[in-house]
Amino acid sequence: MLRDFLLNLPRRHKRILQVVTDLVLIWLCLWLAFVVRLGLDKAWAAVHEHAWLFFATPLITIPLCIRFGMYRAVMRYLGREALVEITKALTVAALVLSVVILLLQRPEEPQIPRSFLMLYWTISLVVLGGLRLLMRQYFLGDWRGIGGHWFRQRRHLPKVAVYGAGSAGNQLVRALRMGNAMEPVAFLDDDNSIATRTIAGLKVYKPKHIEEMLRVTGATQVLLAMPSATRARRREVLTLLESYPVHVRSVPGFMDLAQGVVKVQDLQEVDIADLLGRDAVVPNQALFERCIKNQVVLVTGAGGSIGSELCRQILTSGATTLVLYEHSEFNLYAISQELQQRVKNEALQVKLVPVLGSVRNKKRLLEVFRSWPVNTVYHAAAYKHVPIVEHNIAEGIRNNVMGTLYAAQAAIETGVQNFVLISTDKAVRPTNVMGSTKRLAEMVLQALSQENEVKLFSDTDTRSLPNNTRFTMVRFGNVLGSSGSVIPLFRKQIRDGGPVTVTHPEMTRYFMTIPEAAQLVIQAGSLGQGGDVFVLDMGEPVRILEMAQKMIRLSGLTVRSDEEPAGEIAIEFSGLRPGEKLYEELLIGDNVSRTEHPMIMRASEEFLPWAELCEVLRHLLALADRGECVEIREVLQDTVTGYQPQSDIVDWVHLQARGEQKT
Repeated sequence: MLRDFLLNLPRRHKRILQVVTDLVLIWLCLWLAFVVRLGLDKAWAAVHEHAWLFFATPLITIPLCIRFGMYRAVMRYLGREALVEITKALTVAALVLSVVILLLQRPEEPQIPRSFLMLYWTISLVVLGGLRLLMRQYFLGDWRGIGGHWFRQRRHLPKVAVYGAGSAGNQLVRALRMGNAMEPVAFLDDDNSIATRTIAGLKVYKPKHIEEMLRVTGATQVLLAMPSATRARRREVLTLLESYPVHVRSVPGFMDLAQGVVKVQDLQEVDIADLLGRDAVVPNQALFERCIKNQVVLVTGAGGSIGSELCRQILTSGATTLVLYEHSEFNLYAISQELQQRVKNEALQVKLVPVLGSVRNKKRLLEVFRSWPVNTVYHAAAYKHVPIVEHNIAEGIRNNVMGTLYAAQAAIETGVQNFVLISTDKAVRPTNVMGSTKRLAEMVLQALSQENEVKLFSDTDTRSLPNNTRFTMVRFGNVLGSSGSVIPLFRKQIRDGGPVTVTHPEMTRYFMTIPEAAQLVIQAGSLGQGGDVFVLDMGEPVRILEMAQKMIRLSGLTVRSDEEPAGEIAIEFSGLRPGEKLYEELLIGDNVSRTEHPMIMRASEEFLPWAELCEVLRHLLALADRGECVEIREVLQDTVTGYQPQSDIVDWVHLQARGEQKT
């Protein structure tokens, strides 16, 4: 096929072919200019009389075309800028040619008509520029860009409407036509100034005319081209589209668009953060940098969902050294590779130190803390999945409680200035071991904050050390897109045709995006006076059932129910898992105060003195070593305010041991 042959030619051969073609076209334009001015009969005589023009014009025009980059442009990606350069090259060439004619033409010789040059310039623009436009459409395999309605009817691609007729929408339409994967058939836009107009060959419909648009065009998908819109505005649009049988997807963010041409493969499912409709608060830069700028920062659990995002934001906040402490080799490798690439690409002046290690290894922690003069620690390492910890109770104690204790003591021993614990709303009146261990970790830091001289928790070390570390705890709910989140699970289930599994129809959760949570954690850590428990404003709680229903509808599918038995995707209720509760809380009591940040609150909650807490920790650690799950839960109930287990013990080892005893 000719198209494939031309596309597969070496770049050098393509340029030679363009030059030869332009040479022939220049001769054609000169002849046509004589024909238009003098008529066909006299044109041949003029060509004979002024034959030198057919040698001079290419010698002038071709070098100028090369100089203006006409042969560097890729034909199938030819854009407005390339057409401007063609116009410039041909205009300058025509002007130079006019000077040459003025200098070389003698009065006694036949004169070139004065209008000839204007005619030649006009014809050359049409022929050379027009041919390039035609070849672009030919190489793309898409003739719609030049108004070919007949070709449009022959296509059998998925029909899509683009919501947003601005620059992003137009860019998306060009990308879709280039990709030959979808057929854009209409724009949707609420701007009255462009409503009912035609842009890029597509009619612009108002949102209130969606039904008409769907009927006329047959569109099955709507692509959101609103990269700079607020989340509140995007939520309005999604709520509007939810009631129509269309699959809704969106283009990347504004910065992604700014960095390059949108590709079809860049289209993504609707960001669930848009369904929440809450815009992130711009960070307070002074708070953001207070514990980071010009300091050595260490992040435990650096490869996790929150830990990795903390590292990304710390990277660009002026830290001199960033220590990534992680027990998973794969996670450490992944985040360190990503950050190293950013350091290289953005020429950042920060040293990255990826370190393998567990927070349960106090010797390793102390070794790392002493090797670098750490100023600030963000302690994100924890077991966080409720059912998993419920099935592995002793490990939850060792990692979440003792790991926090060992990291805090290493900070005191090495003189770390700031220590920030990433906590959870599940620590409030917990119904599971994970939540109770996180609350106990908070209590450890609260107790240490009250000690100016700390006698370390150790069987051998009886020293009392000065405590110059400021401990802070930050408590928030679920983050969108974290490992184990329901959102990726729902998407997979919808993609597989269902059913979508929800634990309980009344299940509600607080949600926040990972970047927003990390930003607020960093800022909250700067607000602490010592022993503070900060609570992030998570907005309104979200019913998981409603979120699942919205995701199904925005995928262009219907929910199967008693009212609509013919629906495409069923929702099944699997029941609460061990340790789960229907509602999450952020505060144990009502003693809460505002801070200088509108989304960060300070809570005041009870805790045990350090000496008394140490006895509890010794007892818990001994029980964990022996695998005494019943006794561990009893100690947690006596220690953690509001802890009320709602299920039997489901620890795997405990159940196996009971089974062996029965046999």
